[in-house]
Amino acid sequence: MKDILNELYQHKRLSQEQAKEILMSIAREKYNEAHLASFLTVFMMRPITVDELSGFREALKELAIKVDLSDYNTIDIVGTGGDGKDTFNISTLTSIVVAGTGQKVAKHGNYSVSSKSGSSDMLESFGYEFTNDEATLKSQLEKANICFLHAPKFHPAMKAVGPTRKELKLKTFFNMLGPLVNPSSPQNQLLGTYNLEVARLYNYILQEENSNYGIVHALDGYDEISLTGGFKLFSKNGEQLITPQDLGQKTLLQSDIYGGNSVEEAAKIFQTILNGEGTQAQNNVVLTNAAFALTIIDEKKSFEDAFDEAKSSLLGLKAKECLQKLIK
Repeated sequence: MKDILNELYQHKRLSQEQAKEILMSIAREKYNEAHLASFLTVFMMRPITVDELSGFREALKELAIKVDLSDYNTIDIVGTGGDGKDTFNISTLTSIVVAGTGQKVAKHGNYSVSSKSGSSDMLESFGYEFTNDEATLKSQLEKANICFLHAPKFHPAMKAVGPTRKELKLKTFFNMLGPLVNPSSPQNQLLGTYNLEVARLYNYILQEENSNYGIVHALDGYDEISLTGGFKLFSKNGEQLITPQDLGQKTLLQSDIYGGNSVEEAAKIFQTILNGEGTQAQNNVVLTNAAFALTIIDEKKSFEDAFDEAKSSLLGLKAKECLQKLIK
């Protein structure tokens, strides 16, 4: 690792093969914590290349514990995290709302690194037990329309860097990798990124693959559709700039989607929204993200129809029922 770090400190880039090899070694815990922290830090100081990100991704996917959910037309709705905005758990709520419409959701997630509560923190606080058992996950999909894939259960490399990431409390390239390495390889994906550069990297990688996807980045820094301003949407159909007004929505304030100071506070907000008692602003953010997810699964569906479908799931408490079945 010392030689690799010396090269990187001289502004050299890794080839796809080198990146893959290094991540394989990280997963096998070949490096000490100081070297590991230094390696992670390099990519906070300069942009990661497509080759580097592709190599890291290839290693994680190769090493992952696979689950075959190909009998279900699943979607994953996940953001990079690391946007530092402390919102409530928008992508997790969106996933449950989409499940409430009858769609199958294979949600990939992890504990939070830079915010108060990640998707894994939230589900664990409700009593959900993480598993990588395929039969259990299939059963959850059939009964609740949603299953949850807790990243460290499937990715030995993520487990190996978990303590270092927790100590750093900063976003690393693992934030970028998370949404790209769902071990079930879902047919549909709605991915959020904390900056435009990462969104373009994702688009470059995913356009070569045979899946339906949308990549969103809010221009004011959110890794999801925040309705606090315009956002970019990348898909196989190109790149669009969309504003809340284009969707018939009001522009929100950052305080409208604040997620609390702790997992407990975040869980309270989460449950309030799922009980159909969220504010109009909270509901509209979740429903807008859910509507875009539904239009990725079915391109012929209009945003308006998808929004109404999501609204029926949330306010008709179908989403809440899905979460209850998942936790049981």
